[in-house]
Amino acid sequence: MTHLSAEPITPLKGVSRKEQLSEFWYYFSENRGAVMGFWVFLLLVVVALLAPVIAPHQPNEQFRDAVLVPPFWAEGGRLSFLLGTDQLGRDMLSRLIYGSRYSLFIGLVVTTVALVGGIIIGLIAGYFRGWVDTVIMRVMDIILAFPSLLLALVLVAVLGPGLMNAMIAIALVLQPHFVRLTRGAVMAEKSRDYVVAAKVAGAGHLRLMFRTILPNCTAPLIVQATLSFSNAILDAAALGFLGMGAQPPTPEWGTMLAEAREFILRAWWVVTFPGLAILVTVLAINLVGDGLRDALDPKLKRS
Repeated sequence: MTHLSAEPITPLKGVSRKEQLSEFWYYFSENRGAVMGFWVFLLLVVVALLAPVIAPHQPNEQFRDAVLVPPFWAEGGRLSFLLGTDQLGRDMLSRLIYGSRYSLFIGLVVTTVALVGGIIIGLIAGYFRGWVDTVIMRVMDIILAFPSLLLALVLVAVLGPGLMNAMIAIALVLQPHFVRLTRGAVMAEKSRDYVVAAKVAGAGHLRLMFRTILPNCTAPLIVQATLSFSNAILDAAALGFLGMGAQPPTPEWGTMLAEAREFILRAWWVVTFPGLAILVTVLAINLVGDGLRDALDPKLKRS
């Protein structure tokens, strides 16, 4: 009697992991914007990790004799405050450096929660189908029917203002994207020969879902996770600006913008630098996501 193999039949079979990584880096490096975004993101990670060493001052340290001091190159600026100070005499550069920690923490936690939850729910929906799939997808459709920021705002209003509640709300809002993506990939893979072979070999439902099907659905999920990372940072900054996210004196970029609203006309730097930090970070992550899509999607690979 011939035994059917439960191994997935993929075009990369027989190719070493080193060759796969080389091919991935080749296509990723072809996108110059993605490479630039990767190095900017890497710099952001280093800055966040070394914040206590790099920052010239403590983020909440107040200098009463240096309130709203402009950047060092402007008239009245000081070298001890390279990017100036805010309305309470706190060093802007130090607060921006420490703020990168909050942005990376928010993006990491939100993306992880949304990704794990979305994969589990999407696997269940795509694998079992029937009424389970119908119920799950209708709930996801309802969540997607609301503007993401508005729904997150409502959830935070119910849970209460704060950084942790804001992250929970954003994760719930982003989860439907992972559910739909996982469900579609599972449905496409479920009828493949290697899945049928695994069933014949006696594999159980959990093994089929998590060991056989899921590893072949990771490419689009990685790209979506990268884009969700930037969306999480943006939504957290928006909630912080509206007073529903991180609360003062936390040096989170959205909260810094909210505190500086009334000083826009007389002290441009207190709103410009946090805004630029958000812009550069989100742009870098989106460029990396674009490069990952090019490298992981075979349809986009140039011969």
